[in-house]
Amino acid sequence: MNIYSSRPVVLCLSGHDPSGGAGLQADIEALLAQGCHAAPAVTALTVQDTVNVSDFRVLDREWVLAQANAVLNDSPVAAVKLGMLGSLEMVDTVVELLQAHPHLPMVCDPVLRAGGGGRLGKDEVGYAMRERLLPLAIIATPNLPEARILAELPEGSADECAEKLLPFVKHLLITGGHGDEHEVHNRLYSRDGRRETYTCQRLPGSYHGSGCTLASALAGRLAQGEQLASAVKTALDYTWRTLRDAEQLGKGQFVPRRLPLDFCS
Repeated sequence: MNIYSSRPVVLCLSGHDPSGGAGLQADIEALLAQGCHAAPAVTALTVQDTVNVSDFRVLDREWVLAQANAVLNDSPVAAVKLGMLGSLEMVDTVVELLQAHPHLPMVCDPVLRAGGGGRLGKDEVGYAMRERLLPLAIIATPNLPEARILAELPEGSADECAEKLLPFVKHLLITGGHGDEHEVHNRLYSRDGRRETYTCQRLPGSYHGSGCTLASALAGRLAQGEQLASAVKTALDYTWRTLRDAEQLGKGQFVPRRLPLDFCS
């Protein structure tokens, strides 16, 4: 019998996207590419395609807790990646779960909108995440529209949103892919005052699941023991390559091609 060394296990709490572009499938593929094993616990079921989301249903808290605890009681989880929650009750559920495991580094992707603009929860869910979940995270990875919702600054700049949000979270990565500049500026803010800007070429088109890909890749790098600033750069570089090689699998946005790092050169 072969004895295999264990890959780091990352618990993913997020929604299911039947198109396979975002949500838990994106988490699984991105984590596999980092050399990790994804343990997906479903928080919500969605009706969506590569164009937009049309409906969603949040699961009962008992089901989510049972899924997550089954993983946590069985495997040595190295990190947690958080995605779509969809309701205030689910925020409370995940807070309860994470408070029972405070040693686990958690990457929070505050999913509030689908790529096509459809809502995946009311803005109040975002405010609850800000107040209760961000303090439990090592880093949050909102895009600028999500950061504006969380900060309650509808026209705020990345710097202005960060100033409002850093009291709640240690590190904040605000991605700039939703702008129209020639280059994309992804900005990492830390509570101790450190700032870092990562610039990359803007690619044509729009993408379904880019935020899930980035947050999961980042969780995977942290699970592998990479330091945060280095992990952010590695995850951003990997995500850019998945977008460069993206496929149009449906009638809407491109889907990132989340191959392992060795194949993304």
